[in-house]
Amino acid sequence: MIIAPAEPHDVAKLLAFREEAAAWLRGRGSDQWSRPYPADKLLATIEAGTVFMLRDGHTTAGTITLTPDAEEGLWTDEELAEPSIFVNKLTVAREYAGQNLGERLLDWAGDRAHRAGAQWLRLGGMAWTTNEGLQRYYLAQGFTHVRTVHEGTAVNGGPRVSGWLAQRVARRTADHGFTDRTPTPERLRFAA
Repeated sequence: MIIAPAEPHDVAKLLAFREEAAAWLRGRGSDQWSRPYPADKLLATIEAGTVFMLRDGHTTAGTITLTPDAEEGLWTDEELAEPSIFVNKLTVAREYAGQNLGERLLDWAGDRAHRAGAQWLRLGGMAWTTNEGLQRYYLAQGFTHVRTVHEGTAVNGGPRVSGWLAQRVARRTADHGFTDRTPTPERLRFAA
C-alpha cells in the first residue's frame, strides 16, 4: 500500500469515509461524527498538505490528517510549548477493517512527527468523551490519557465543548509497511 498526500479530487471520497465511519459508530451506540463535515474546510486541509491517503492500487483504504496546530481550547499553554503533531480524522474503510491499518497509520504518523522534530503525537478530540471503545483502542496503541475536557472546561477560552486528550512519544519506525510517497515533513517551529 502507498501513502501519499490527498488531492483536491479526494474530497468526495473523504466525505464518504466520514459518513461510513459515522454510520459504523452509530451502530455501536456512538454519536461521534454525526454532524456533516464542511467540504470547503476539508478542501482547505488538503490544500494545506495535512491530509494523507492510504491507497491499495486504485482503492483508498484509509486516511489520516496530521497538523502542528492544536484544536483551540483543548491543550494548555505549557503543553502547546512542547513540539507536537496532532492526529485528526483517522479513518479506515470498513472493507479494510481488521488488518491493523489504523495501528500502522499511527506508527507512520509517529515516525513522520519524529522526523518533523515533534516530541509528541497527540490526539485531541479524535475520540469523543462518550466513545469509550475508541478511547480503549488508542490506549491499546500506546497512547496515554492526558485528560478529558468537558463542556465548559475548555482551556485558554477556547470554544471546544469536549474532548478526550491523549498522547504518545513520537518515534522513528520503519515497521508501518507502507510505501511512503509523501514529501519530507517540515521541521516544527516552536518557542522553547
